[in-house]
Amino acid sequence: MSFIKSQKLYKKGLKNLVGAVNSPVRAFSSVGGNPLFIKKAKGTKITDVDGNEYVDLVLSYGPMILGHRHKKVQKGVDKALKNGYSFGASTEAEIKLAKIVCDAFPEMDKVRFVNSGTEAVLSGIRLARAFTGKDKIIKFSGCYHGHQDALLVAAGSGLATLSLPGSKGVPEGAVKNTLIAEYNNLESVKKHFEEHDDIAGVIIEPIGGNMGVVIPQNNFLKDLKEFLETKGALLIADEVMTGFRSKFGGAQELLGVTADITCLGKVIGGGFPVGAYGARNEIMENVAPLGGMYQAGTLSGNPIAMAGGIATLTELKKQNPYKKFEEVGAIIEVILLETAKKYNVDLTVNRFGSMLNPFFTKTKVTNFEEAQTSDTEKFGVFFWEMIKNGVFLPPSQFEAWFLSSALKDKDIKIIANATDKAMKKVAVSF
Repeated sequence: MSFIKSQKLYKKGLKNLVGAVNSPVRAFSSVGGNPLFIKKAKGTKITDVDGNEYVDLVLSYGPMILGHRHKKVQKGVDKALKNGYSFGASTEAEIKLAKIVCDAFPEMDKVRFVNSGTEAVLSGIRLARAFTGKDKIIKFSGCYHGHQDALLVAAGSGLATLSLPGSKGVPEGAVKNTLIAEYNNLESVKKHFEEHDDIAGVIIEPIGGNMGVVIPQNNFLKDLKEFLETKGALLIADEVMTGFRSKFGGAQELLGVTADITCLGKVIGGGFPVGAYGARNEIMENVAPLGGMYQAGTLSGNPIAMAGGIATLTELKKQNPYKKFEEVGAIIEVILLETAKKYNVDLTVNRFGSMLNPFFTKTKVTNFEEAQTSDTEKFGVFFWEMIKNGVFLPPSQFEAWFLSSALKDKDIKIIANATDKAMKKVAVSF
């Protein structure tokens, strides 16, 4: 398999792009080698500029849940394009998509569309502070909520860890109101409430998707919500990644929880830049123009993004692929575990709905500290061997794999064959 054209584009891109990419994970830093440049995609397959074709398990990090260029989505977007690209004014499509989204989430009366998951989260946090009149927010180590200053926080596993900026350019003052807790550890949350009386809420990924698919244990999410209610604090669910991926709606519902504020993205745009935050009327009526919490965006509710979202969610509801996702996910999990056992490679697999992730560790992974026991060098070898055998994966041990409803038996065979060769390569390399 040749990557000559990708390598040439990488060198060319270094001149005018930062690291030749527009998002750090695309640089392949954690797996080594040069990034791949993609030319096109259709259905389950994605093709790079060298003509190499792969079964795609990245799916633009989630939104291509129907597969690439689904005919219904393509038709909806083409129709919208004929009317114009952007108006800076309201369109009927915004109302249509808003109803679909609100109907899918219990107690979500209103939603506000924005342009990205990062924007949805920063707006959702601002709303929580506006509604409660309090300043501090608790987040969990290992959960990523976009690149806003207040949430780019590095923390150790200790319960009393101080919040320190996780990026240059983020002043300490920007994170002074951000507290760190440990995922799946309610006591770490309670400790903060013992020490502070101005906590507006807690933000969490219902399924941790940025540390490699980490699942709440022992009713953690449900117990968290019940505790927050006793403190007058809000639960903010970051379902940018999980929204519509495990059911038509949110993962929170499957976990027996209703968040006070829900942040969305990815699937609701069908591949176009979009985000959203929503809640019950009591909370959302604090947002301008109804209330004093200001948030705006010229391209928010963009008609093309709305068309992509309407078509995607309409088709997704019609297909109802969630039982199939569970079946296919279970098959891939077995493939990974049995192949690892065959070659005596330590492996743990976490899976929820249409998201899964293998960790190169024998440790059960329930939080970020445990996720970090993974052997990232082994993952790097595994990654490139999967690529060379026709499977496109996220270039990071700590990124979730995603399934599309377009996956066929022949795609699973390709995945199985690539996994066997990749795991064998790992075994002989270490």
